[in-house]
Amino acid sequence: MIRRLIARDARLSSFRFYDLLVHVFVVILLISNLVGQKICVIPFIHFLGHVPRVSGAQLLFPITYIFGDIFTEVYGYGASRRAIWIGFFANILLTLVGVFVVWFPAAPEWTNQKAFESVFYIVPRFVVASLVAFWLGEFTNSYTLAKMKLWTNGKWLWTRTVGSTITGQFVDTTTVILIAFIGRASWSTIGSLIFWGYWFKVIYEVVATPITYWIVNNLKRAEGIDVYDRGTDFNPFAWMRDTVAL
Repeated sequence: MIRRLIARDARLSSFRFYDLLVHVFVVILLISNLVGQKICVIPFIHFLGHVPRVSGAQLLFPITYIFGDIFTEVYGYGASRRAIWIGFFANILLTLVGVFVVWFPAAPEWTNQKAFESVFYIVPRFVVASLVAFWLGEFTNSYTLAKMKLWTNGKWLWTRTVGSTITGQFVDTTTVILIAFIGRASWSTIGSLIFWGYWFKVIYEVVATPITYWIVNNLKRAEGIDVYDRGTDFNPFAWMRDTVAL
């Protein structure tokens, strides 16, 4: 039996799968940041003489938006807010450790310092870009989905998953590419990354909609709840209250 709950009545500590999902979400987020510096081409696709380009992160990062949809749709905006902040702080830790290890003197017999630096020395800039874009994009995505769920009274899930992706990924993609690649790539490359990255993520979400439906419906049955954000404080910085409410 699935109970409809107002978000403020849902206690995250009572849910069976929420913490596991947060762990997987954070792992995917960290991997995305490590591989995001590489600019990749999508083979066998040509559009008006251009070969689509995406950053390495865009091959995996859209999955985090699917997680964001699941958090908000099943557990409510507050649960998504908490997951976003956990991912945010995990990224900061990754950056600090990466920079520290690069700066720490290497042993004389270790000959891979240059290769190590080529990956981790520029990670801080990309992580700054990713953090800002992730924060803005994820909260845009979660807010849009939570509001649309109220507007549709919980019907037509696909409109919420796709609609929130259209807004959230636009904010995320534009922000991360501009911060990460200005000065490192030409404007034509930056424009291509934004255009193809954005549509790649949106199409990714559309294609993944049946999977999202399956996960959401099974989670709602397993947890026995369906949370609606009526009267929710959508302030992103209210995360401390979410932690206390565990």
